[in-house]
Amino acid sequence: MSALIAEDEIVHEVDFVWLEDISKLDYVRQSLDRLPTRRSRPAYHRDGRMVGYALLGPEAKPSRSSGTFRRRVFWLLPHDRDTDPEGLYATGAPAEAVDPRTLAPGAKGRKTQRSWGGPPSSAVTELDITLPL
Repeated sequence: MSALIAEDEIVHEVDFVWLEDISKLDYVRQSLDRLPTRRSRPAYHRDGRMVGYALLGPEAKPSRSSGTFRRRVFWLLPHDRDTDPEGLYATGAPAEAVDPRTLAPGAKGRKTQRSWGGPPSSAVTELDITLPL
């Protein structure tokens, strides 16, 4: 879904709240959710777990029809590489996945060689994390 997120949809982001240490994650899934507030922690209704979410600035306007704000939520599913390193995503990454180190408020993020299951980054090597290759 990251390819479907347009820069103008995230232009009012001012910060992210990370609920986990993203330096240990090869990728996170991202989606634009309709949420009732600009800044509070969103409810989470997917399988898996929420890893983080975006905060919007005061200039962000709610939808005229729903009164909600479009905000990014970052999450992982139980079969993602961080919890199932030998599983479905031992190599490769889901369509909506991005390397969390490429994310910034107002920037979509991108897939990297590491997020696809390629050679580990220097950060992963320094942390003595072994990934399936």
